[in-house]
This record gives sequence, structure tokens and C-alpha cells, in this order.
Amino acid sequence: MQKITAAIMISSMLLLSACATVKGVGRDIESVGQAGQDAID
Repeated sequence: MQKITAAIMISSMLLLSACATVKGVGRDIESVGQAGQDAID
């Protein structure tokens, strides 16, 4: 579980640093949340 959490946090940092617009940030956060849900299920 800790490895999954760490992977999600690292991925979110990379995604947030890569996007340039507020709209892009929203999409990135949503995709990270969806990936977390998929990992839990």
C-alpha cells in the first residue's frame, strides 16, 4: 500500500509540473485520482 501511495504521489508531482494551464491541472488531478481508485479496486 505504501508503494502505491508513493507511486501516485510521484506521478502527481510529475503531472503537475508538466501542465501549464489551470484546466490541465484539473485534468491531471482527476487522472491521478482515477489511477488511485483503479489501484485500490
